[in-house]
Amino acid sequence: MLLSFRFQNHRSFRDEQQLNLLPVYESDTGDADPALEAVPVVGIFGANASGKSNVVSALQYMSGMVGQSDRESEPGRGPRRQPFRLDPAITGEPSSYAADLMLDGVHHTYGFTLDDTGIAEEWLYTYPLRRKRVIFERTRQLFTWGEESRRSGIRRLEDIVAPAALFLSVSARFDPHGRDVNNPDPTAEIMHRVFSWLWQSVTRDVPITRERTRISQYTKWLMDPERRTALRNLLRSADIGLTDVLASRPEPNPESGIHLGFGDVHFIHRGTASNDVQFQISDESSGTLRLLELTARALPILDHGGLFLVDEIDASLHPLLTVALVRLFRSADVNRHGAQLIFTTHDAMLLSSIDGEDVLRRDEVWFTSKGDHGASELFPLSDFKPRRQGENRQKRYLNGNYGAIPELSMRLFEQAVMSRVDEHAG
Repeated sequence: MLLSFRFQNHRSFRDEQQLNLLPVYESDTGDADPALEAVPVVGIFGANASGKSNVVSALQYMSGMVGQSDRESEPGRGPRRQPFRLDPAITGEPSSYAADLMLDGVHHTYGFTLDDTGIAEEWLYTYPLRRKRVIFERTRQLFTWGEESRRSGIRRLEDIVAPAALFLSVSARFDPHGRDVNNPDPTAEIMHRVFSWLWQSVTRDVPITRERTRISQYTKWLMDPERRTALRNLLRSADIGLTDVLASRPEPNPESGIHLGFGDVHFIHRGTASNDVQFQISDESSGTLRLLELTARALPILDHGGLFLVDEIDASLHPLLTVALVRLFRSADVNRHGAQLIFTTHDAMLLSSIDGEDVLRRDEVWFTSKGDHGASELFPLSDFKPRRQGENRQKRYLNGNYGAIPELSMRLFEQAVMSRVDEHAG
């Protein structure tokens, strides 16, 4: 479970930012499991180009570096970076990323700093019994080990770590299981646990745009009986007239036995006189396809735990369907393994209440805004001391009370259009 995430010098963010998922208001827990150490949902609001997507990007970047830095490292080349580019003095400065995790009931902190030449710093700490324990600290190619971890056999890998690769990545690749049944190594197990969560438990939603890719991916999802049943039931409950979704694999080549092509996917809709009608993917609405993709990716996260990152969750999706997805992550009955959802949105309705219940609670709302010099800032709703009840947050947000909205001038809009008209008339 993610407790907090800190990052600096990433895309539109110049200064250090922190996304804190620790609960602020105990009275707002509702039906969520009171034993959870962090909120299950975070919604990030802001104007276009204010930095919302870059928060998701920073989390995804950290996950990608953990999973791939050792494979992407090449002699003489630094790590791929995405620094703040609007200030030349900052662009060359290091970028940093750090995550606080709760894994098996123990607080872990892992992070790294990198520049154009390689990994400048890397560190991993745990806090058993709330006392800090150093697993390792790295400054360039110099490693320092904690009192207990210095006896670990995983130390032998420090000699093969490339300047642009993370030690956590290397340790997972060359010691993939992180454990030896006959000779357990607690340090290796800790590193494997952190690697697995940051790389394998972080999922980013990427909308599918090509029809062939859709058919291939949908076929994979729908050929799994358990997932197909859940997807079918979720789509039925969305009241979009869908009764079933069917997938078939392509016929195998009779000589080679290899499956050629992409198979087929059919959406079954209710017709008149109790007749069902089959639709192809090309016949379906973008909203139906978006809903299928979101729920297909969310289900395994809800089943096993992890973090689901969704950029612009409201794209092609009705607000009530977004609300339903949010409530799945907040439900203690459905979300039994501490799964979390972080999403960005422009939909101010998600700041309101439905049936007397806040869609997003006070400590689940964050905003982004951009200053005069193009640097983004991330800040929580809790900074404004919101009341639990009797506050129209949707209205206050649209009125600019929290910031994070575009400063529009209808007069300038009109002048821009009129200048175009005048230019063509002349």
